[in-house]
Amino acid sequence: MTNTIATYSAVIVDTYAAKAIVPSWNGHTTPESVKLTPFTPYYVPPGAKSYDSTSPFVSYKGEWTDQYSTSYVGKSLRSTSDPGAEVVMTFTGTGIEWFGNRDKTHGVAAVMIDGQTVEEVDTYINRTTPFNQQRLYWRFNMEPTSHTIKIINTAKRAGSTRKTIIDVDAFVVTRGDLLDSITRRVALNNSDLDFKEAYTPRAISDWSLIQKGTTGVHAMQLAIISDTHALIIDKVEHNPASIDGHPAWAALYNLGDHSIKPLRMQSNSFCAGGTFLGNGTLINVGGNPVVETYTSAADFGDLDGLQAIRILEPCDLSTAACEIYENHPRIRMASPRWYNSVIRLGDGSAMIIGGARKGGWINNATVNNPTVEYYPPKSIKGSNGMPVRLPFLTNTLNSNLFPIAFVLPDGKVFIAANRDAMIYDWQTDTERYLPQIPNGVRVTYPMTGTALLLPLSPENGYVPEVLLCGGSSVDDTKPGYEISSQDPSSSQCSRMVLDGSGISLGWQTEDMPQARVMPDAVLLPTGKILIVNGAGSGISGYGNVMDQVGVSNADNPVLTPVLYDPLAPKGGRFSSVGLPTSSIPRLYHSVATLTPSGNIMIAGSNPNLDRSAVRYGTEYRVEWLNPPYMSLNRPKIQSQILQIPFGGSKGVFTIQGPPHGNVYPPGPAWLYIVVDGIPSEGQKVMVGSGNGPPVDEDIIRNVIDNSAVDQYESSKYENENSE
Repeated sequence: MTNTIATYSAVIVDTYAAKAIVPSWNGHTTPESVKLTPFTPYYVPPGAKSYDSTSPFVSYKGEWTDQYSTSYVGKSLRSTSDPGAEVVMTFTGTGIEWFGNRDKTHGVAAVMIDGQTVEEVDTYINRTTPFNQQRLYWRFNMEPTSHTIKIINTAKRAGSTRKTIIDVDAFVVTRGDLLDSITRRVALNNSDLDFKEAYTPRAISDWSLIQKGTTGVHAMQLAIISDTHALIIDKVEHNPASIDGHPAWAALYNLGDHSIKPLRMQSNSFCAGGTFLGNGTLINVGGNPVVETYTSAADFGDLDGLQAIRILEPCDLSTAACEIYENHPRIRMASPRWYNSVIRLGDGSAMIIGGARKGGWINNATVNNPTVEYYPPKSIKGSNGMPVRLPFLTNTLNSNLFPIAFVLPDGKVFIAANRDAMIYDWQTDTERYLPQIPNGVRVTYPMTGTALLLPLSPENGYVPEVLLCGGSSVDDTKPGYEISSQDPSSSQCSRMVLDGSGISLGWQTEDMPQARVMPDAVLLPTGKILIVNGAGSGISGYGNVMDQVGVSNADNPVLTPVLYDPLAPKGGRFSSVGLPTSSIPRLYHSVATLTPSGNIMIAGSNPNLDRSAVRYGTEYRVEWLNPPYMSLNRPKIQSQILQIPFGGSKGVFTIQGPPHGNVYPPGPAWLYIVVDGIPSEGQKVMVGSGNGPPVDEDIIRNVIDNSAVDQYESSKYENENSE
């Protein structure tokens, strides 16, 4: 979601990107999912193979001891306290994971890959009872050839004079689609391109595409929170990064050195939405119930996320202060929401729009949540903070999840869902329907398109214009067995000026060079728009349609971005000249966002129930698309500008702030100075006063008194117990 102000001298950008997502419990099961067991990170995803400690493919040097227990993989484990003892395994694949125990007797091991020392792993933890089946080392995205891992026991650790031990419970080799990987690598090698950074090709132009860094947790949702860090939020699944003895599903990504810091997340954020508030606080709301019997045999320790409000307060000065806060008994939504949208209003508060009361696939009247609510809660027409019904969200069933929404300069809200759009006056609770999106194109989940509010300008009085691109014309009343991953997606882009004459004129359509479902649109500081990611056929989700690729509902990834110039004449707005082509498919659960430096961060893609290594598998690699201006002599903001008041001015030269909070809702933004079409690096500023949104304690108390904590889970268990 991007809100933007553009003038001749500056562009202010609010970067919060989130993609439509599907529940982990929508009817899919694994053979092991019939009962819960104590959690261990050990997991063998599709496309991977496990090798027990006693496997003939694993060889040992030095003194090792066999141990046997049902708590070990394959009921066996080998350990050593012998200094210099080694374990070696040669494998063919693209990834390797080492699993073993951790406790007070364990120490440091040196890990070598293909003859090079790559890491020292400390397996010590201040715990007498061992943690079993722990992921001790992992490395993915290796060349699809033969590799050798060697682990050497140092028999020591800092602060200990006694010999320490290491052990081997199992290795998991990521094989993935090796034939596809090898074929792709041969094709790239034959193109004489530069592979110093990664397999991703560079175009012979001023644009460049570099693959560098891995996210550790899958990047389902992405937000730039400071000039140094991005926040990544995922669903509960077997990510390689871990925290508190279980996989993490949130992390900070360092934009400078590409390191990650796992964050604690209490509830399942699968299918959540989010935005920043007027004081810079980020909220992430909604999600899924607890991941349990429907997904895996492991207990991740997560809470029900359907009513969750997760809070990240500004932590620009110290990442150590970055913590995600949840308190469901005191801070929650009034109703469960799966696949909701969230936008910031002109008073700095958040409007939470639509979704479903529980998961599934395509929305229907049984689970639909056709309401809006606010954070902090508001009383609209006597609602006293409780949800306000929106007939539009009933009329737009079935493909209406994750609705598209933008605040307009008059304070009203543009909302699009399925094939329809309207302008909503939230203060009076009235709807004004707009002409239907042409040619039967649907733009919201699972026929997911992308959208932007085009740059606003004081020259025309901030008249708003919206752009909707991609999606699908697949009939949303069809069952999955009548929909195919090969059904073509839409190339249509639709624009409408939202004033009287523009609405009378209706939607103006044009076609992208390639059709896309699940694309991402990024507004550049120059005012141009980059459209990236997505598929040429199928729809969002996994495991629902015919002709699935693995379990992906979509196929034919679109690998070349396209640049859109909204000021160019119709017929000349799209161009892919000089834009590099990626080798990484980015389908369901992929993201892209502008960074403070001015390039585009591209990550994610996971059309699977859990982590997978088959086509199209879970993607942790990060790509950086660098526009031509990144290599030019760029203007610089010499002094720090911390705040831009409404209607006020700053700077060595005049930077005019937006006139009020409806043109740009108060809160964090990124200021870019553009000179002759070349932007500076972005500087984080607060637009408005920096104060928090209005709070009414009586209304908050009413919401708490009239809603239940994690009510979906409670009702589910009540129904189960009554059977």
